Parts: sequence; C-alpha cells; structure tokens
Amino acid sequence: MYAPLLTHDEQVDVLERLDFVLRNISELRKEVEELRSSLQHLAAEIIAEVRSHLEETQKVTRRRRFPFPRERSDSTGSSSIYFTASSGTANTDDGESEGGYTTANAESDYDRESERESEEGEDEVSCETVRTARRDSLDLVNEDEAPLILDSSLEEGLGQLLQQADRLHNGDEQEKREGFQLLLNNKLAYADQKDFLWRLARAHSDMCEITEDADEKRSYASDGKEEIEIALQKWDQSAECHQWYAILCGQLSEHESIQKRIQTGYVFKEHIDKAIELKPEDPQSYYLLGRWCYQVSHLGWLEKKTASALFEAPPTATVQDALQNFLRVEELSPGFSKAGRVYIAKCYRDLGNNSAAVLWMNLASELPANTKEVAVSDAESERELEEMRSVWEE
Repeated sequence: MYAPLLTHDEQVDVLERLDFVLRNISELRKEVEELRSSLQHLAAEIIAEVRSHLEETQKVTRRRRFPFPRERSDSTGSSSIYFTASSGTANTDDGESEGGYTTANAESDYDRESERESEEGEDEVSCETVRTARRDSLDLVNEDEAPLILDSSLEEGLGQLLQQADRLHNGDEQEKREGFQLLLNNKLAYADQKDFLWRLARAHSDMCEITEDADEKRSYASDGKEEIEIALQKWDQSAECHQWYAILCGQLSEHESIQKRIQTGYVFKEHIDKAIELKPEDPQSYYLLGRWCYQVSHLGWLEKKTASALFEAPPTATVQDALQNFLRVEELSPGFSKAGRVYIAKCYRDLGNNSAAVLWMNLASELPANTKEVAVSDAESERELEEMRSVWEE
C-alpha cells in the first residue's frame, strides 16, 4: 500500500516554508531594483567627491610650491626622490606639481600667485621662466592617454624607485610594509605615472593581506581600489591596472554582503579577462581566473539562488575550467605558485583522478613557501595540503 513520505501537516509546513522563501526572494528583487536605480546617482556623487579631493590636493600642493627661497630648490630634507633627484636652480618641471596633477584652471591660479609675488618684489624674469615651462608641460599632457614626461633625473629616480618597490613586494611582511611606506612617501612626485600607481595599489593589497584587523583590511582594500580606479581612467589599456583592480575588488568584497560579493564576481571576471587580453603571457592572470572558476563551481545553494534572483545570467564555471587555467599557469611559468599546484590537486580530486591529485600534491610540497601567488597565504596552502594528505591516508 502506498504511504506518503510526509504527513499532511508536514506537507503544509514545507509549502509554508517555500512560500516564505519565495516572498523573501520577491522582496529581494524589489530591493535590488531600488539599488540599481540609485547607482547612477551614487556614481555621480563618488566622481564629484574624488574630483573635489584631487582639486583640494592640488591647491595644497601649489601653496607648498616655494616653501624655501628659490636658490634652494635642491632640498635634501625630504625622503621623496622627487626632491633629492633634482639639483641646481629653479625646478622648471614644477608645472605638473609634486603630485603630477594638471587642471584646466591651474594656469590662472598660477598667474594669480605670480602677480602676488611680483607685487611683493619677486623676480619677474624668474616667474616668466617657470610660467613658460608650465605651458610647455601642459602641452605635453594635453592628450588623455599621453603619459607625464619626466626629465632625465626624475625618470632615473622613478626607475630606481620601482625596482626597490618590486624587491620589497617580494619580501617578507616587514619588507612589504617598508615598500608601502616608500611608495606613499613618493606619491606626490609620481602620482601621474602608470607604473607607479598600479604598484601603489599593489602595496595596498599587500597591506590588506598582512593586516589582521578587519577594519584596517577593509580600509587598505578601499584605498587601494580608489588609487587604481584613478589609473584606469587614464590607462585602460594597462593589463596590470586591470589585474590589480580585480584583486582589490575581490579583497574589498570579503567584507561585504553576499549580494555585493556576487556582484563583485562579475567585475572581477571582466577585468581579469581584459588583463589576459592585453597581456596573454602573464601567468598571474590565469591563476586568478582559475581561482574564480573554482570558487564559482563550488557556490552553495543559497549563493546560487541569490545570484539567480539578482541577475538574469548568474556566473557559471566548472572545475574543468579552473583546471585548464591552473595548468596554463604551469605552462607559462613552471612552479609559479605553490597555491596554484594545490588547486590543481584539488581539481583532479574533484574530478575523480586521484593519482593525478597525489602527483600535484607532491609537486606542491616541493615548492618553497614564498612563491608568487596573490591573495593566498603560505599557511593556507600548507593547511590545504595537510588536509588532503590526511584524507588519502585514511
């Protein structure tokens, strides 16, 4: 005789729970629509706030232009390479300001300063020399994509600074902190240089990783994201800018709601794809894409339902997609990442190929702790290896 799996009361209870879930999803859809309608206004406010901040920074920079008599333009008291790299008389590259900012009204502001200096007895010939150099520098950066032209001494200083920043980035936690402070100290000098800005954003990412306090992590990720957004506005064809924008978006989303994390997933994927398009031989981009595919392939039931409710086309990826990207990393740079090899082992395990999983576990164990992966700690990679070993030993 047929017997129902659930009693009548239990069936009613299940239906009520399903109805409750559907009502919540409906309410969630309404909230999302309201959020979408306010995004445009919010974006305009953010842009206005950033523009106001940059203009205020420029004003402060102009007020500090000649803090000492002109004959001492080779000030050695500052830790910034911008000051120590120059020597001699008046700095004729002052037109871009220490921060490298130029605006449409900068010339008129400078003229007003020059007029006041003339009234106070300043040398008019010297003012005219600096004013002429300023016009020349403005002409150099008139195009949106044109980089700021540095003189030979500043360019040499920038090259040395970037080499030192790269070395510190690849070091231990203390060296990462030193690298972060080094770039902050030189921000006014090189803030209009692409290779400087994405490294500054990278340093914020480093600080986010090594800091334990949740509020500080969020602050570093948010500040770094703002820095790289400025860079992307000027250099949207830079693979590094897209790559670090994606990384910082991911780090910031770790401190936000599940809806925001899912939304950020789309942004992350978009910018990593762009980074690969611009620089197809960079193993780090494939590593990041592999992590994204693996995480999407393991989304839980709630995350999948939320994504379906929020977006017409929720993110999709398989373990096989993730595996192909991690193998591409090894093809481009064997031993690039300890965590990458751990992920390859996990992919093979999930696909049921245990012999390949054990092989890649052993290959991961051969790598030193300090490899080049981002957003994954050495301790996390070691912990996952130990967990996989314990499962096989059982």
